[in-house]
Amino acid sequence: MILVTGATGTVGSEVVAQLVAAGQEVRAMTRNPTKSKFDGPVEVMQGDFADTKSLERAVEGVSRVFSLTVGPQTGIHERNLAQAAKKAGVRHIVKLSAMGGDEETRNTIRKWHDEGEQAIRETGIPLTVLRPGAFMSNALHWRETIRSQGKVFSNYGDGKLPPIHPRDIAAIAVRALTGDGHEGKAYSMTGPGAMSISEQVKILSEAIGKPLEYVAISDEVARKGMTQAGMPLALIDALIPFGGFIRSGRAAKVFRTVEEVTGRPALTFRDWARENAAAFR
Repeated sequence: MILVTGATGTVGSEVVAQLVAAGQEVRAMTRNPTKSKFDGPVEVMQGDFADTKSLERAVEGVSRVFSLTVGPQTGIHERNLAQAAKKAGVRHIVKLSAMGGDEETRNTIRKWHDEGEQAIRETGIPLTVLRPGAFMSNALHWRETIRSQGKVFSNYGDGKLPPIHPRDIAAIAVRALTGDGHEGKAYSMTGPGAMSISEQVKILSEAIGKPLEYVAISDEVARKGMTQAGMPLALIDALIPFGGFIRSGRAAKVFRTVEEVTGRPALTFRDWARENAAAFR
């Protein structure tokens, strides 16, 4: 049995689907099982990283775990999960982390994940860490302004980054969860090519059949928009500096991990845009 936490999210739902397709027994942990729907034979269980009793129930009879959580409490949450997993005899944890630059430029989100990684390692359970760059699905945050104004606003300027398809992140997670030789490894992963937000917007415009305009904004304007959208302050403070990192050109490095681990090329942003065009209309 494999436990997938964060099972209803962008990556977690893909992990569940691919494990089911591979014929694995899957348990999906979610805060609200009544609102969760999965295709195939998936055992759905209520659980919360802050509720240790629910975690103990979730890991009972489980051999491997996919851990997905984010935020300032990541270290605490994954310590709770790992300690419950240790008691239950879990043999392997695959953790979704994040890229974050080198020691000098490491961002806050990566620091949160570093705390989670350390908490898991302290239990002695073999760990595989997945460190993807920006998700292609982050473009879904543009839906409202695309629908209402035909515009995309970003504080990334002309900086480039190689976004990755969530399906590719899940594919590597599934390889690690179902195969041998991944324990102790950390996989940095990106999409197949670096591109600017302007280039992504052009591809998305073609996919949805609607002219779109890219509007570069300052960090201050971006912060105001995030605040108005109700985003938690801690997350805003973590995300804003990322704009400067992108603009510096240091986020453009491409990793070929998807192809190396799965044996097939990474999916492109054009692939993602075609699949999700209806969400922007």
